Amino acid sequence: MFTGIVEELGSVAERSGSRLVLGCRTVLEDAELGASIAVNGCCLTVVAWNTEEGWFAADVTEESYARTQLGDLAVGDPVNLERPVRLQDRLGGHLVQGHVDAVGVIAKPAPDLKVEIPADLHRYVVEKGSITVDGISLTVVDPAPDGFTVAVIPHTAEVTTLGHKSIGDRVNIEVDVMAKYAERLLAGRLETAGEAGNR
Repeated sequence: MFTGIVEELGSVAERSGSRLVLGCRTVLEDAELGASIAVNGCCLTVVAWNTEEGWFAADVTEESYARTQLGDLAVGDPVNLERPVRLQDRLGGHLVQGHVDAVGVIAKPAPDLKVEIPADLHRYVVEKGSITVDGISLTVVDPAPDGFTVAVIPHTAEVTTLGHKSIGDRVNIEVDVMAKYAERLLAGRLETAGEAGNR
């Protein structure tokens, strides 16, 4: 579980088959084999690392490449990095699973960021609600018919990938998991109520 508060702007050091090597420093402070690190909002598992040289490696499955924008990354590209939240940490953003729901497309860059998303995610986007873009916890300004807008402050643009994004760039989207749980619970209740009404 993550918070969507990016700890470090790392970079792609190497791509070789399914292996992705990321250059970084901060997220390596307590690295260990099997640890989770969110890369552009996608939870990956540390399979190797070198604290002195400043990198860690993760194996990315074909499924993850197909469902995220990690396959778009090239050597030198910046990436948002975050370690999992600890129970004693402040929850500065919102609860983020690191499970990407879909890939969105930048329609307008920061600071007045607009992202187009698949139609089946629109119902989870609400004004002043939380949404994750490339692992960054953001607040929706305006749900649009084809996506949403958010206001990106200069600090966020500077310390995350959002300051490097242009029109047409693809980004990982994770909607608020609480909305998905609420929908699931209500669907069960509505089905039960519908069955009772048909008796």
